[in-house]
Amino acid sequence: MVNGFDPASADSLNDEMRELVARRARILGPSYRLFYDTPVEFVRGEGTWLFDSEGRAYLDAYNNVPIIGHSHPAVHDAVSRALSMLSTHTRYVTHEILDYAERLVATFDGDVSRVTFACSGSEAVDLAVRLTRYETGAQGMLVTSNAYHGTTTAAAQLSPSLGPDNDLGSTVVRIPAPDAVRDGADIGPCFAEAVRTGIAELRARGVGFAGIIVDSILSSDGVQPDPAGYLREARQIVRENGGLWIADEVQPGFGRTGTHFWGYQRHGLDPDIVVIGKPMGNGYPISAMLTRDGVGDRFGNDIRYFNTFGGSGAAIAAASAVLDVIESDGLMARAHDVGAHLLAGLQNLTALHPRLIQARGAGMFLAVECDTAETARVIVNGMRNRRVLISASGENGNVLKIRPPLAFDSTHVPTLISTFAEALTEVHPS
Repeated sequence: MVNGFDPASADSLNDEMRELVARRARILGPSYRLFYDTPVEFVRGEGTWLFDSEGRAYLDAYNNVPIIGHSHPAVHDAVSRALSMLSTHTRYVTHEILDYAERLVATFDGDVSRVTFACSGSEAVDLAVRLTRYETGAQGMLVTSNAYHGTTTAAAQLSPSLGPDNDLGSTVVRIPAPDAVRDGADIGPCFAEAVRTGIAELRARGVGFAGIIVDSILSSDGVQPDPAGYLREARQIVRENGGLWIADEVQPGFGRTGTHFWGYQRHGLDPDIVVIGKPMGNGYPISAMLTRDGVGDRFGNDIRYFNTFGGSGAAIAAASAVLDVIESDGLMARAHDVGAHLLAGLQNLTALHPRLIQARGAGMFLAVECDTAETARVIVNGMRNRRVLISASGENGNVLKIRPPLAFDSTHVPTLISTFAEALTEVHPS
């Protein structure tokens, strides 16, 4: 397995870990996966650090859900207060949800102005797809080649990264993702042509063209951030063909890219629908679908939507605390500055090792493309064994993904770079 535990290697684990892994296999569903050749048991988190059952600290350079840091007291206190007072659904009038919605909308540019709350990114994507198909009267959707957009039925059909046996169905066409190494300076035109070809295929299938969903950092497609603006040509083709553009901001959002609060803003896009989730509540489940003016009016008038926990008092409290900390601690500016420092270090290492192809990134979302999945696997596990956590992505599993909480600061950069360099010693140079 590229970035996970192979059950066949269980004999290499110590007795306690082997029993834990065996218990998981007995009691949890078989779809679950573990990270790393040697799994790790975490019992506590604080800031950018995770602590295992023996008290050892691991530098977390991967988890984006606790965007302001693990176990942040601002979120804990806000949720505790809300739960001690009132945490109910959206069918009553409360000030807090309106205050937060107005504050959230103010972070978007263009005409994005309406918010519908849910609990997970998958739910938000599912709702966005329902709305897109209802508004356009067509069924066909485009996704990039190794995209991940969620786990509901509709979202899973937009998620080829779930594996070759995950059936996308006849209403979804998979198109080549942007690729900085393959396409070079033509990355924008190449993707635009892929979109044009995908639309034609959907029409040939008789399902029409409803829209496209794009993760604005192409996270599961190997992280493809640059050049800023390269998605605009594809956006125009979608518009000309009557489709809707869904910007999936679950991973690149909340200031992570360093220059803009939302990933699509780096490209100068005007999406019809935006979906957000994971880091929104720093671990408390909350997500949202946002639409520009006029999009979704017919759907909303004709079809009721209700989510018992989406937008509850506790969820809104968590989400408000996240915005507070991002603003008060200057985390978007930190993502820009620290990310640039980290990227420079990764580029230096890439220039020195023949098995590293390219280091790239935007803010605190970085990647290093390796020659093979095996090279990526060795580095990911070598760093884990030295207690620094990263992961891998891309259609071929050969792209290292580095995406720490925004609490990650300049003091952590030397640790990550030196650990990366040490792990590289385990990769044969030829």
